[in-house]
Amino acid sequence: MEFSEYLRFFLALVFVIGLIGAAAAMARRMGFGFPSQAIKKSTNRRLAVVEAAPLDGRRRMVLIRRDDTEHLLVLSPNGETVIESGIRAKPEPDGTSTGGNNPEDQA
Repeated sequence: MEFSEYLRFFLALVFVIGLIGAAAAMARRMGFGFPSQAIKKSTNRRLAVVEAAPLDGRRRMVLIRRDDTEHLLVLSPNGETVIESGIRAKPEPDGTSTGGNNPEDQA
């Protein structure tokens, strides 16, 4: 193969990558990208991942908090399993409650 054929191949590759980038930019501008309004941007979130730990190469144990209740889950490629539900959440380190008007949190 001659140098001109290598140059032609390289320019075609750059052209195709440029077309893909231009199509992605147009799609994002037209609103086909990631929906930014789908994620709540407030600081008062109701849902949080408290901790996650790998069990083995395929499974992971995750502790999630919703309002002032925690749930322990095992996530795997086959599905999710709830290990424990309704765990009472500990107060935040700064002394504030994670939500709700529970009299025990105020005592």
